[in-house]
Amino acid sequence: MSGAMVEVRDLRQSFGGLEAVRGVSFAIERGRVLGFIGANGAGKTTTMRMMATLDAPTGGSVRIAGHDVLTEPKAVREKVGWMPDSYGAYPHVSVAEYLDYFARAYGFQGAERRRRIGEIMEFTDLASLGGRAMATLSKGMAQRLCLGRALLNDPEVLLLDEPAAGLDPRARIEFKRLVRLLAADGKTIFISSHILSELEEMCDGMLFIDAGRIVHDGSAESLKSLGQADGAVITVEVAGDPATLETWVLTHPGVRLVEPVKGGFRIRFESVEPESIAGTLGRMVRDGVPVVEFRREARKLEDAFIEFLGKIEKPGADGGGEG
Repeated sequence: MSGAMVEVRDLRQSFGGLEAVRGVSFAIERGRVLGFIGANGAGKTTTMRMMATLDAPTGGSVRIAGHDVLTEPKAVREKVGWMPDSYGAYPHVSVAEYLDYFARAYGFQGAERRRRIGEIMEFTDLASLGGRAMATLSKGMAQRLCLGRALLNDPEVLLLDEPAAGLDPRARIEFKRLVRLLAADGKTIFISSHILSELEEMCDGMLFIDAGRIVHDGSAESLKSLGQADGAVITVEVAGDPATLETWVLTHPGVRLVEPVKGGFRIRFESVEPESIAGTLGRMVRDGVPVVEFRREARKLEDAFIEFLGKIEKPGADGGGEG
């Protein structure tokens, strides 16, 4: 793990008799975006709060940019931007006043403070909303404001807890764009969600947590590839009566019907190898099945994760903590 911007080793947290985080270890290199995936209650928020120096670990260690969260919390806070899953909206405070308050708290003064607030408002597309009461902001605007607050001190590491929760599609796309811009600028980003599709295109890697334990560390594609022994699903459409396709599948090994679709069937091929799939489709056509279209289904990350969780042994019935 040496040289990483974030180093988490055997991290643990207990609340009474409940083990919310059970020996979590991982590292994040500079400029990388790591997704933190798990169901509500899996331990995501508990882990992130310890990383942000808001809660002390029961065991293990966290180092951010070389600083230990327990022995050097002030140094860690100077390196970290923390965006919680929810934050207070003050009814009579404007966007500019909100950012100004936190800029002062970080020690910015005079022209430097005004410059920094202006930069943040420009980056998060809030420049035209400076005088607007924050209580009147849409969900997307409010999330950009919360991100702006986390960026005020120009942190090297960003901890973003469920930042895209509740956003409409347009706001979600914009948020993904901002994350990738920050990563390109060298920021190291740890971003949590219980919705896998939110993070699949945004992250360089993914960390999956279940009942307080890391169960998979790798890319989305590496998770999708697990358990693919069940084969690939191909939708095949034919000209005329789909019964010709049905009969062919029922009389040939290595393929089986999944369900009918308009003009054909979803078919499961035992092999996932492209050459084998191509060979089977070729035989289908040579045998007179009037194939007009076929397409391989991309395995959904959610399906792969659920299937994967079903195959691992649970550590105990008491598992899982906050978020």
